[in-house]
Amino acid sequence: MMSKKISRRTFLKAALASGIMLGGGMIIGCEKDVPAVNALKVKFLRQIITKDPATSRVIMWQSDEPLTAPSVEIQINGDAKQIAAQDSTFTDDDKEIIQYTAQIDDLKPNATYEFKILDGDKSTGTFTLKTCDENKFKGIIFPDSQSADYNVWGGVAKAAFEKNPDAEFFINMGDIVDNGEDTEQWQAWMTQVEEPLTKIPFVPVMGNHECYTRDWKERYPISYLNYFAVPENDNHYFSRRYYSFDIGAAHFMILDSQWAELDAFAPGVVDAQLNWLRQELLETKKAWKIVCVHRDVLQYKINGRDDWREGISEVGVNFMPDFDYFNVDVVFTAHLHTYRNRGHIRNFNDDPTGPLYILTGVSGDVRYPGLWVNHTLDKVVAPQPETDNFLTIEGDEKTLLIKCFLPDGKQIDEVKLVKNSNTTP
Repeated sequence: MMSKKISRRTFLKAALASGIMLGGGMIIGCEKDVPAVNALKVKFLRQIITKDPATSRVIMWQSDEPLTAPSVEIQINGDAKQIAAQDSTFTDDDKEIIQYTAQIDDLKPNATYEFKILDGDKSTGTFTLKTCDENKFKGIIFPDSQSADYNVWGGVAKAAFEKNPDAEFFINMGDIVDNGEDTEQWQAWMTQVEEPLTKIPFVPVMGNHECYTRDWKERYPISYLNYFAVPENDNHYFSRRYYSFDIGAAHFMILDSQWAELDAFAPGVVDAQLNWLRQELLETKKAWKIVCVHRDVLQYKINGRDDWREGISEVGVNFMPDFDYFNVDVVFTAHLHTYRNRGHIRNFNDDPTGPLYILTGVSGDVRYPGLWVNHTLDKVVAPQPETDNFLTIEGDEKTLLIKCFLPDGKQIDEVKLVKNSNTTP
């Protein structure tokens, strides 16, 4: 949803309150074993999801100045292996972002490694990389985190990670920031999750707010697509806008619902995704098939508005028939800043044989109290007036457990799915 625009002055005050260094972000310090004279300063180091996070990982970071010979050094079986990093510098918001990307492959599942960032004789401190399990998994799902004050988002994230130290990855369901062109908001967002970003892979979903200029015009999501080097899909025309990965017993498919904003720049993403999605669902051998998409599949009536009626949204009309046909297990959505569990839906109706649909809620400070009229398909609605929330998802080949929590740890919903191995898709 479009939120009320805040002034640059208001945002800067919030950013400063968050401890952001507006010259370019927080600095990741070096550990004691690195001489200060050779300390390498990098910013916003982050692990990004790969097609198979049990055996690989993408490492990204930023720098104030160009590096001469950047690389990642990782300890494998007691030996130091160096992987050269690629320069992925880009310009957005009239600011040049100098960043580097390296992919580490041939790792062992469920193993812990140590790595450093090098540039010539300079080095950062040591960071930890833990690969994922091949059978079971646990992750945290955050709804829209767009904010005027990113301390609110930071509080939700901190609570989630403190209560789930065993999480292997985390997802943000889109509208990561309020304005995709605003560099300071990206810095504010990353500052609040700086530590988790260095430890576990991040799974981004693109939302509509990633596709706005600073004066709220539609534009291609330059920052989003550059900050997160997610797996490539089969269509370079829509590179990194939708993608998939395997983790544990699940196959995740991250979809792009932003054709309203982006068709003027790159038309045809709906048909391209449908073809790709069908192939993904046909080929996966994982027990669980899970979809994440920013815009919701249902359309809600708005209080006091006769021109908004209950029904199925454009996203739902386009994708839900394929979710039915290929027996998708769970569909997570966002965008409406409210938590709703709809139970199982098939053929646009309540049906226990259909996919489970969960509208994930909100994890930033942009809220719409009393806006939506409950939908006929809603089964669980967050306590009113709504506040922030986060979800956890964990599973193995037989069971899948999804829980929703308020930041104080109070659980407001839980769903357990059991895979029937005798059912033929």
